[in-house]
Amino acid sequence: MKNPKAIILHAHGGPESLRWEDIDVPSPGPGEVRLRHTAVGLNYIDVYHRTGLYPVPGLPAVIGMEAAGVVEALGPEAASRAPGLKTGDRVAYAGPPLGAYATHRLYPADRLVKLPDDVTDETAAAVMLQGMTAEYLLHRTFKVEAGQTVLFHAIAGGVGLLACQWLKQIGARVIGTAGTPEKAALAHSFGCDHVILYGQEDVAARVRELTDGKGVPVVYDSVGASTFQASLDSLAPRGMLVSFGNASGPVPPFDPGLLAQKGSLYVTRPSLMAYTASADELQQSAAAVFRAMAQGMKVTIGKRFPLSETAAAHRALEARQTTGSCLLLPE
Repeated sequence: MKNPKAIILHAHGGPESLRWEDIDVPSPGPGEVRLRHTAVGLNYIDVYHRTGLYPVPGLPAVIGMEAAGVVEALGPEAASRAPGLKTGDRVAYAGPPLGAYATHRLYPADRLVKLPDDVTDETAAAVMLQGMTAEYLLHRTFKVEAGQTVLFHAIAGGVGLLACQWLKQIGARVIGTAGTPEKAALAHSFGCDHVILYGQEDVAARVRELTDGKGVPVVYDSVGASTFQASLDSLAPRGMLVSFGNASGPVPPFDPGLLAQKGSLYVTRPSLMAYTASADELQQSAAAVFRAMAQGMKVTIGKRFPLSETAAAHRALEARQTTGSCLLLPE
C-alpha cells in the first residue's frame, strides 16, 4: 500500500485548519473494508464540519463524506454484511463516518455502493451525495408530480443542476435562483424554465408573477438565512419549505405562528443520513440516481483540485466560485 496521506482538520476554523499529513491505515476490523480512494467529492457540508457549525468530535480528525475507490481488503464479517463484495470492486459512498479526505481509509462494508460499469469513479464521487440528496428531496421529502411548479434556490450548484434535470424528467416546471448571469445561463442550459437573480430581483415577487399570484407548492432552500423569508413568501397555502442547507448562515429562530399567518405552511429540515439510514434505503436511493443518469441526467464536474490542495478548494466553494460538482483527486 502506497504511503497513506490525508487532510487533517486540527481545529474548527478557516481553510488554514486543513493540513496535508501522513496517516496510518490499519487492517480492516469486523464489518469493515480498506479502500484506496480514486476521487473524493467536495460538498458544502464539509465546510460546516470544518467551521464547527456541525462540530466534529475528537479533533484532530479527517473530514469528508463522499468518495469513490477500490476495495483493497475485507475485514472479518464484511462479506456477510455486504454480500457479493470482494477485493478489487469499484465502489462509492456518501455519508458518515467522516474521513473521505484521504488516499486510503476504513469504511463499513454495508454502506458501500458497487458502481455500474458505465459510471466512472470521478462521476460517482461527484454524484453520490448530491444525487441521493436530489433523490430524497424530490421523491420522498416532497414528492413532486408532473405539472407542478417548484422553486429551487442555488440552481447552478451541484445539487441544483442535478435536481433541475430530474425535475424536468418528472415533468415539472422549474424556477431557480442564481447569483450571477453566468450561473443563470448555465441553469437555463440544463432545462431550468426561469432563473431569478436573487441579488438583483425580489425573489418572492417574481415567483408570484410567474405563478399568476398563486405561489409554489414547494421551495427547496440550501442557502439558509438570506433566502428564508423569500422562500416562505413564495409558497402557496399549505406549501412546504424544504430547508436543507445554510450556505449563507443558519436560519434564525422564528415564531411558528408565522406559518399560520402565511397560509398554514410546512417547514422541514431533512438530512441525507435520515433518508438513507438503512442499507436498503441507501441502495435504492443510489439505484434511482443511476437510473436517472441512464435516462439522460448529466453530472457536471466544475473543478478538480489535488487532494493536497483541499484548503484552496474550500476557499473557492465558500466564495461561490464553483458550479456543478467539484472533486479532490489523490495524487
